[in-house]
Amino acid sequence: MKSLSATLVLLASCCTAQAQYNPWEQATSTYQAPAAAIGSYANGCLAGAKALPLAGEGYQVIRAQRHRFYGHPSLIAFISDYAKQLRSQGINNILIADMSMPRGGQFNYGHSSHQIGLDVDIWLRLEDDLLVTKQLASPYAVSVVDKKNLIINKNTWKDEHKTMLKVAAQDERVARIFINPIIKQQLCDARETGDDWLQKIRPWWGHSSHMHVRLVCPTGDTQCNNQKPIAKGHGCDELSWWKEQLAKTPTFSKPQKPKPLKTKPLPCEPLIKSLQAKQ
Repeated sequence: MKSLSATLVLLASCCTAQAQYNPWEQATSTYQAPAAAIGSYANGCLAGAKALPLAGEGYQVIRAQRHRFYGHPSLIAFISDYAKQLRSQGINNILIADMSMPRGGQFNYGHSSHQIGLDVDIWLRLEDDLLVTKQLASPYAVSVVDKKNLIINKNTWKDEHKTMLKVAAQDERVARIFINPIIKQQLCDARETGDDWLQKIRPWWGHSSHMHVRLVCPTGDTQCNNQKPIAKGHGCDELSWWKEQLAKTPTFSKPQKPKPLKTKPLPCEPLIKSLQAKQ
């Protein structure tokens, strides 16, 4: 039988960008096995995934039709705990966006990471009332950044956003949180003594309307690869570089093309073979 790596190389070379076959995108069921985050955040897979209930205490899942509401059990537990904690602080309903696909793996578009069930996008749009079905399927995002002037949008930025970021960053399960550099600057401008949680707030491209939370590899997941530790300190001193880069970046974006398929770690092979056997 052909190895997974040979299969993916063949697929990547023979398919056009418009017709690229991505087996991970075709998965509609989880791989029944003990939970395991396999590989790295940007190149791996997920065994024994759990589906996040589409609604729970303090949260709703948006765009469920995309089937990206799966995660490692540790991520499911984090989201539940996090939403309840926020609700106790007056934030009644957070919107959960992309997590991982049923077996993890690579997306055709958008995310490079979210592959091992330990990443979740949480929108910064604040909603006290529950969204109805149509709104959940096609929601609108709310940016808190004035991209033209590279400053925080004071009309959309709220104290609750800082609470959302702080509560997540103070959770020991969280490795880092990606947000727009302008949001990090806003947090740094209001920094107080003892705000060590800012270390986990990492500036990155985009992320003006959502926060991307990444968990550490769960204890016992020996095939999961953590990122290198974040440098010590609050990280506020690196933001001038980011602002220079943002000023050089065009505000428009080119149409996305499917990303070339990566060769997955060998332990991911059974997850794909079982899919191919069903075809």
